[in-house]
Amino acid sequence: MSEHGLRDADAGDDDSGDRLTAGDDATADATDEATDEATDDAGERPSGVKRVLRLLGPGLITGASDDDPSGIATYAQAGATYGYGTLWTVPFVLPLMIAVQEICDRTASATGKSLGALARDRFTGAGRFVVLVLLLALFAANGLNVAADLLAVGEGMELLRAGPAHLWSAVAGLGIGAVLFFGSFAMVAKVIRWLCLSLFAYVGVLVVANVDWGDVLIGLAGFEFSFSPAYLGMIVAILGTSISPYLFFWQSEDRLEEMRDAPEGGDDPVPLRRRSGRSARRQLVDSRLDVVIGMVFSVLVMFAIIVATAATLGAEGKKIETAADAAAALEPIAGPAASVLFALGFIGSGLLAVPVLITAGSAALAAMLGKPWSLAASPRRDPFFYTLVGVGTIGGVGLALISADAVTLLVFSALINGIVAAPFLIMLMIIARNRRIMGRYRVGRLAGTFGWITAGVMSVASVIGIVQTFTGGLGI
Repeated sequence: MSEHGLRDADAGDDDSGDRLTAGDDATADATDEATDEATDDAGERPSGVKRVLRLLGPGLITGASDDDPSGIATYAQAGATYGYGTLWTVPFVLPLMIAVQEICDRTASATGKSLGALARDRFTGAGRFVVLVLLLALFAANGLNVAADLLAVGEGMELLRAGPAHLWSAVAGLGIGAVLFFGSFAMVAKVIRWLCLSLFAYVGVLVVANVDWGDVLIGLAGFEFSFSPAYLGMIVAILGTSISPYLFFWQSEDRLEEMRDAPEGGDDPVPLRRRSGRSARRQLVDSRLDVVIGMVFSVLVMFAIIVATAATLGAEGKKIETAADAAAALEPIAGPAASVLFALGFIGSGLLAVPVLITAGSAALAAMLGKPWSLAASPRRDPFFYTLVGVGTIGGVGLALISADAVTLLVFSALINGIVAAPFLIMLMIIARNRRIMGRYRVGRLAGTFGWITAGVMSVASVIGIVQTFTGGLGI
């Protein structure tokens, strides 16, 4: 994406914005510092473990949502096909995931606006049109991913002998839609946080599997890297499911919802530039810790799935197509407990990811078109946003009911996500480095470097994925 069509030229991004912001902060410091000190002295602010548990929110949910059935199927396939040979991607993607999601989070905290709204502010003309087209592609890809995840939930329930897969897909989809339409943001966030616990099932599978930890270390070091087309295709799939564009928007949107729900929040969240120095620093530290914990949790689950399937299915030379296949195949190797744990995690991850997928695309598109959105608002107040939520929900349920193959939907949606990830990352970095938008909270050199590295990595990955998809060499 070029700079052509941007609303403000780089020449206009001088230090005046920083000086104005600094003046605002100084005023806020003078009026709010005493309140901060009084609150701290009164012991109202939690500390230790209680503080960590309280601050866990958007970052944790984003990290857990990253391990949706698409990710689970990809990681399981990687372990079953290449053993420990793809484990080096775990330490490789962790700093990239942390950098990108922290930047997304910071744009929301600093400005009080979602990434979609900031894109509308930053771009005009041809630039805005390109972003809009990308968001429409993302919305469509999310719909396909919703269908695949709902079908995966149904397959997991069928695996547990609870009934037909398509029936449970419809029940799950309509139930999630009802929660999004009629539930409060606090309730939705609480349900999603509890669903995060289901992913610990994969750590349980890792415990019962017979793991050769020496081979694990070799895999982590990257000594089994291969330049074969099929192997590179699997690496592209891992990168695509780990750094998914819908999570960029969800991170900023969920942070905004949390800011609205805060005591000082409301319809217009209070951004960092309007807070006292102490309050702003505290928000930055807490948000960063939330993101780091969420991303570490995400790659821990990724590590557990690859290792567990490598130690079981990989050792047996069995190929799988879905996480449900992995759960079924694990039973004769690691016992019924492993199969049940894998299936439960599969179901929980699908229920966790679907509302994130629906909300992320709907809110991003609504904000880009200048329409209000909030899960805390009623459908009557934000009709356009909830119309998109309805379309995403009904569309996903409909596709799940007529589809018999979750893998086809997952691969196709992953391809679209892989194509749009790089331009969305470029868009994110242009916004995050802009002084007029971010003021003194503009992304610094370290985070900026990792952000641009991630954009470069995903650009290369998307090119490889497209070429190998059309040449039939993807191998997944």
